[in-house]
Amino acid sequence: MRVLVASTAGSGHFGPLVPVARACREAGHEVAVAAPESFAAEVADAGLEHRPFADVPPEVLGEVMGRLPGMSMEEANRTVIADVFGRLDAQAALAGATATVEEWRPDLVLREPVEFGSLAAALCAGVPHAVVAVGVAALTEQVGAMVAPSLAELDTLAGLPLGSCSAAARTAPTLSSVPTVLDDVRPSDAEHAGPVHRYRVPATSGDGVLPEAWGDPDQPLVYVSFGSVAAALPPFAGIYPAVLEALAEEPVRVLLTTGRGVAIDTLTVPPNTRVEQWWPQADVLPYAAAVVGHGGFGTTMAALAAGVPQVVLPLFAMDQFVNADHVAAVGAGLTVAGGPAAAGELPAALALVLHDGDYRAGARTVADKMAQLPPVADVVPVLEELAG
Repeated sequence: MRVLVASTAGSGHFGPLVPVARACREAGHEVAVAAPESFAAEVADAGLEHRPFADVPPEVLGEVMGRLPGMSMEEANRTVIADVFGRLDAQAALAGATATVEEWRPDLVLREPVEFGSLAAALCAGVPHAVVAVGVAALTEQVGAMVAPSLAELDTLAGLPLGSCSAAARTAPTLSSVPTVLDDVRPSDAEHAGPVHRYRVPATSGDGVLPEAWGDPDQPLVYVSFGSVAAALPPFAGIYPAVLEALAEEPVRVLLTTGRGVAIDTLTVPPNTRVEQWWPQADVLPYAAAVVGHGGFGTTMAALAAGVPQVVLPLFAMDQFVNADHVAAVGAGLTVAGGPAAAGELPAALALVLHDGDYRAGARTVADKMAQLPPVADVVPVLEELAG
């Protein structure tokens, strides 16, 4: 079986595809990744073959992204989903994804939820397709409603009957590492939703190594991460100094990771804090008493899998708010609303999460449910059957 994995150029979107892609390859199948040309290094780092398609021209994408700071959060999210993912990304990907499907002849297209160029290419060629979830079910439903008009344009460009891409996206078989207990917070009411096959992401084993000693080792360790994107967005880059100031006097030991977009030497780092551009989560989470994050799928799910309670401060994307809502609803943490301006509310929320055992119990319950999911290898026969 040949499996064409398809992704937009985002680490948080590509990451959940990788365990499934590797499981397919370990089962003896051929795997290639259709992704933007600019994403070549990340695909190579995953040890997978890259089949590139075009990026959106920077000047076109820049014009759209430049309008976001003047919009409300709701308007900005709708613009990113409908105009960037549904229109610009999908239309830029269509020609390259179609050429790859025609030349490489995959038996199955396996995409992340907002990569739509490969969906149209698969429909045109009659190739079966499935999707790997990068969030809870409620998020997928909201995205589908927002993107429907843009997918109608994609139908026309691809020569498909109107409504084809939207219907196919809504009914596609879904592979998800999200446990039922988290999805059931907001049960799906989609009339024609496709089947969901759940699996357990392989545990990442770390070396258990932390940075050189800092702060008071007797204080609880709090791991703070806002992903790899926030630092590159001017309206949200201020979250780092704001959090450092807010937690400076708290009786905790903070490990803050910034990604590559922050010059660490420009930050005022208090004695109870260590700042790194990056540190393996697998090394940190076994020691963490709590996680502070923005609700990105990767960090949120890693903390839940480790049974670590969270304080979630969503910043800029719809999925962050939805994930935060679900974490709070299952009792695995608290949500702080208001973006960077609300950093001053973190100490009180963190104190609750650290000292009220119900939050750790809630996180532990979700972790147990995730541990009971079947291994990712078990979804390979599902894909084999789908591919025929």
